[in-house]
Amino acid sequence: METLRERKKQRTRDTLLRSALELFVTQGYERTTVDEIAESVDVSQRTFFRYFASKEEVAFFVPRITETHYVEAVRGRPAEETPLEALRRSVMDSWETIEEAVERYVPVELLMRTYKMIEATPPLFAAHLRRQSETEEKLARIIAEREGVDFATDPRPRLLVALFGAVIRVTEREWSVGDDFSATAIRELTASYLDQVGPALTGNWRTG
Repeated sequence: METLRERKKQRTRDTLLRSALELFVTQGYERTTVDEIAESVDVSQRTFFRYFASKEEVAFFVPRITETHYVEAVRGRPAEETPLEALRRSVMDSWETIEEAVERYVPVELLMRTYKMIEATPPLFAAHLRRQSETEEKLARIIAEREGVDFATDPRPRLLVALFGAVIRVTEREWSVGDDFSATAIRELTASYLDQVGPALTGNWRTG
């Protein structure tokens, strides 16, 4: 059971997190300072650094929750599903179930705006791609294990996850420059783009 002290610490962290993200998405990540974040919730810079090592850690705090949620969803998919089906169902189902996990910290709408801000901020976008690569490595290992293949010698898990990850990146980029940055919008766009993978790989594009 949490103590009063632990609850107060959690409230301080969550208040810093929400205030920082609001500042990032309204005035820009690079124009926001740690001092501004601390001042916005009436705490010291030293208090900020008790909870977060850097602004980047704040920016990726909630996205990290969604990444973990997705990885665990893949790990829990039924064994009879094909690898591609397991990845697809995991990402689609995650958009339906992530709300509860995220809203312990911030509104889902703020998470969506944070993703849009990350896409538009070069240093964060570079870090985002690095994080996606690390997540894909985890997923490839999970796929190899569930399919009973040798991760070191069988390229299929890496190839499949790399292809799937590329679709997700294209989806995020298209969604981030659109007008509707709701969870519903990115979920529908994800489904639409995943539906086009098979035809894009095997179909004849020339209709004339």
